[in-house]
Amino acid sequence: MSVVSIAYERADMADTIPTMTEAAFFDLDKTIIAGSSTLAFGKPLYKAGFLRRGTLVRLGVAQLSYMLFGADEGDLERARNEMLDLVSGWHKAEIEAIVAQTLDDVIEPLVFAEALFLIDEHRRAGRRVYVVSASPEEFVTPIAKMVGIDNVIATKIRTDGLGRYVPELERYAMGPGKADAMKEVAAEDGIDLEGSFAYTDSFTDMPMLEIVGNPVPVNPEKELREAAEERGWQILQFQRPVSLGPRVPRPPKKVWLIAGAGALGVAAFIAATRKRRG
Repeated sequence: MSVVSIAYERADMADTIPTMTEAAFFDLDKTIIAGSSTLAFGKPLYKAGFLRRGTLVRLGVAQLSYMLFGADEGDLERARNEMLDLVSGWHKAEIEAIVAQTLDDVIEPLVFAEALFLIDEHRRAGRRVYVVSASPEEFVTPIAKMVGIDNVIATKIRTDGLGRYVPELERYAMGPGKADAMKEVAAEDGIDLEGSFAYTDSFTDMPMLEIVGNPVPVNPEKELREAAEERGWQILQFQRPVSLGPRVPRPPKKVWLIAGAGALGVAAFIAATRKRRG
């Protein structure tokens, strides 16, 4: 075989090798927003007649406990079972309508400016950006679109032939379930997990952090902070909820300026990661 033939053959092989891309995976609650996305919709659901006052009070107590102390795997499992019992019989379309009508009032004040900055930075670097959340997709998908993210991995509740929820899950994106879903997405979308980033506040999301090359705890609860310090991981604190203003794919310039100080640590982290690979 001639040198020219070998060169052409190698070129043809290169054309057939899929190009891997990097990604940034963001948890939602206490990472993109300052609170629980599921609990945030408690009041609108109560006003619409889906929740009783006692249930709303319990949700409020759970919200406070979650904000102060976080949640372990047992807490999240109990919350999952209670959620399935609670929503059984609700119509999916009605819940989606309530979320759409109340999204701006309920969620927009909770969005972290630092998260918007990082989402934009990763997008500018050519990475795919995903939201990965244990909350139901009916809540997660609209919030993701609000902050300019199209790719969503979230819990999915089964429905019957009439569109009513039944107490069964098609997908539970919590703990190891998040990591499994990320691996599936990586295989389907050609994602290089070793070159990718993951952001979360919860120790239950350790599997999510451990499968990427760049794990970044955000506002970490005590156990996650201790684990991150032992491993020498970068830790970020998001503190600035900010109004999103007009719905545009890219956050407005004033948001970048507000968030800049909080995001400098990750910007340096990203730069250092590139330098190590160079």
